Amino acid sequence: MKNELMGRNNNYDFFEEAMHDFFPAFYGGKHNRNYMRTDIKENENDYLMEVELPGLDKKDIHIDLKDGYLNISVNKNEKEEGGKKENYIHRERSFSCSRSYYVGDIRKEDIKAKYENGILNVVIPKEVREKAENHRIEIE
Repeated sequence: MKNELMGRNNNYDFFEEAMHDFFPAFYGGKHNRNYMRTDIKENENDYLMEVELPGLDKKDIHIDLKDGYLNISVNKNEKEEGGKKENYIHRERSFSCSRSYYVGDIRKEDIKAKYENGILNVVIPKEVREKAENHRIEIE
C-alpha cells in the first residue's frame, strides 16, 4: 500500500502524513494554534477561561503569572515502565507546548484554577481600577 501512495514524490510517508492529519496540533506551523483552544467568558466580577487540554494529568500542566501575562505550559513525558521496552513504530504522546494570555495587573493569589475532564478552568478577577474622585477646585 505504501508503494502505491508514493506516486511522483518518492519521499511520501503514509504513516507520517496520517499522523499529521489525525494529530495536527502537535506538528507546529499553522496547526499548532489549534492546541490549547480557549473560550473566555466575562462575568460581572471576573473572567472564566476554559482551556482544552485533553489526555493530560494535572501534574503535566503549569500556570505562571509574570508581568501581567498568564502563561500556561504543558510538558507531557511518556516513560517506559519497569525498564520494559516496547516495539513502537511511532510515538507521539510526549510533547510540550505553551500559550500566554495578557490578564493585566492581577495578584496570583486571586487566580483560581481547576482541571477536570480535559478542561482547565481558570477564574481571573477583573482589574480593579481606582475611580477618579471628583475634586472641586475653588476659584478665588
